[in-house]
Amino acid sequence: MPTASARHLLVSTEEKCLEIKKSIEEGASFADMAKEHSSCPSGRSGGDLGTFSKGQMVPEFDKVVFEEALNVVHGPVQTQFGYHLLETTDRQD
Repeated sequence: MPTASARHLLVSTEEKCLEIKKSIEEGASFADMAKEHSSCPSGRSGGDLGTFSKGQMVPEFDKVVFEEALNVVHGPVQTQFGYHLLETTDRQD
């Protein structure tokens, strides 16, 4: 079963998500942005979600984590929880 390691941050608006993504693209640390802005408890650890299997997260996460490029910040990704930035750091088939 495919597994991946990823990190994310969660905010309530698409605008805020885009603002944070721009900061990261301009050199801000993903981990620092997650600690400062993410409303998810994982924000305290820089957004680290650890390793998980396909199907453990919401479908919107799986699509990005298991299909998109590694080590690239993707998003905003909208789920029922809000707007996410996602970065897959490792993937195993």
